[in-house]
Amino acid sequence: METTNKIRRAFGYVRVSSTGQGAEERDGIPRQKAAIRKYAAANEFRIVQWFADTVSGKKELENRPALQDLMTALHGNGTKLVLIEKLDRLARDLMIQESIIADFRRNGFELVSVTEPDMCSDDPTRKLLRQMLGAFAEYECTMISLKLKGARVRAAAKRGASYVEGRVPFGYRVVKHDGIPVRVPEPAEQSTIVRMKQLRDAGNSLAKIAEQLTAEGRKARAGKRWYEKQIARVLSRTSIAS
Repeated sequence: METTNKIRRAFGYVRVSSTGQGAEERDGIPRQKAAIRKYAAANEFRIVQWFADTVSGKKELENRPALQDLMTALHGNGTKLVLIEKLDRLARDLMIQESIIADFRRNGFELVSVTEPDMCSDDPTRKLLRQMLGAFAEYECTMISLKLKGARVRAAAKRGASYVEGRVPFGYRVVKHDGIPVRVPEPAEQSTIVRMKQLRDAGNSLAKIAEQLTAEGRKARAGKRWYEKQIARVLSRTSIAS
């Protein structure tokens, strides 16, 4: 029986320090790309876009426009896999490495260090850091929830329970339940979200999806026509929520 392996799309990320010393930094980007290309070819990945940073700031995450562009592309492009040469290309600081890895996991993205197959191992130091980061994230989430709840209670008391904090996202509307505003799904907009995902899963670009939704008469929240940024925002939010 003949089988066909599907080639996966991936982004490549490389980084060098403009203040670095020695051969490692002088030939850094070509060496990193060569290692990533070799791994991609051996594992049937196709690099669809490269992102390269030259870091000149004193702090690990200063002057990283390519890393920001990479995260934007992951949320809106449909590609969810990133290949790097080594974890220190993300950051040399172990805590920052683990923070970025945790962010990837929360958003459903995959990160592969082509020379470090055990990067997500249960090394005691990394395991401890992950536990600490998880505890910090849980604490932060709880505090944000409590602050928002307090704000809603104060606003409701001040405005007669007629206030809902924040903008209502596409796919939902606000109704009152026992005098309290509650967000509920909006059927027509939920149907449009489902259609967006179908078109995206079929490999359509954001521009094509916007064109198709407009042609089908599916209205955006602010006007009849859809735009790429609106599509990316809705898909990003719904993919994280799911």
